[in-house]
Amino acid sequence: ARCASPFDLGFALGPRLNAAGRLEDMALGIECLITDDEGRAWAIAQELNDINLKRREIEADMQGTALLHLDDFEPADASTIAVFDDGWHQGVIGIVASRLKEKFYRPTITFAPAGDGWIKGSGRSIPGFHLRDALDLVSKKVPGLIDKFGGHAMAAGLSIRGDHFDTFAQAFEAVGRAWLTEAQLERVVETDGPLEDDFYSTQFIELLDSQVWGQGFAPPVFCDEFRVVSQRILKDKHLKLLLERNGRRYDAIWFGHTDALGDKARVAFRLDANEYNGVTKVQLLVEHAEPV
Repeated sequence: ARCASPFDLGFALGPRLNAAGRLEDMALGIECLITDDEGRAWAIAQELNDINLKRREIEADMQGTALLHLDDFEPADASTIAVFDDGWHQGVIGIVASRLKEKFYRPTITFAPAGDGWIKGSGRSIPGFHLRDALDLVSKKVPGLIDKFGGHAMAAGLSIRGDHFDTFAQAFEAVGRAWLTEAQLERVVETDGPLEDDFYSTQFIELLDSQVWGQGFAPPVFCDEFRVVSQRILKDKHLKLLLERNGRRYDAIWFGHTDALGDKARVAFRLDANEYNGVTKVQLLVEHAEPV
């Protein structure tokens, strides 16, 4: 059995433990981690997986509703996003805010009902816009508007009265317009540049995987031009690619993206070792791509 990697912890284990706290009881995830009974751990793991599948369904439904709300949203005309739906689940609004922030590249707050006329918001931000400080300024400019709030630069939460949503959205947008420049509202993908042919290897990937990467010390992202040999959509939501450079071909995948690329593309990517039928091959995890 192989050791768990940071990717496994962040993208496999993490969301399943997290889903229990969002939809049901956080104690379930904690018990799964600390129990000495292997059978009990396996049973809880399966239950956590089922909860996470349910979370994904709820999230997909909420995201679809959010995009309907934002049907005429023009990013060029707005520096922030605030959206509310009375059918949304409090435990999932943060994830939806994160997805919308990634799609539109705007500080985003999504709201769900919290009972007795209150609504609860969860926000995600972009670099250069301190979300908690922005809420602090809104609360000072419009006293009594926000009941309570908290968080940090990139994520924050708050509670307001449901009938004050429009007032909040306008006040939040005013702070966004005052604080954010056009340059800050343009998504920038920072890369480590091209990679020499010999480094497209499982040995080099092992070397990268032996390091500890994280917030403020991200794993390297490389960038180069490739010929797009073939492309297809996987599971209705991912773009599976075969890319060629200097006579060598590489499998690649762009998660959460389905728009086709042209015959030639500039690709920003991370390296991944993908094992299939007992054979390990280099795979490119696409961060961003654009036609050349």
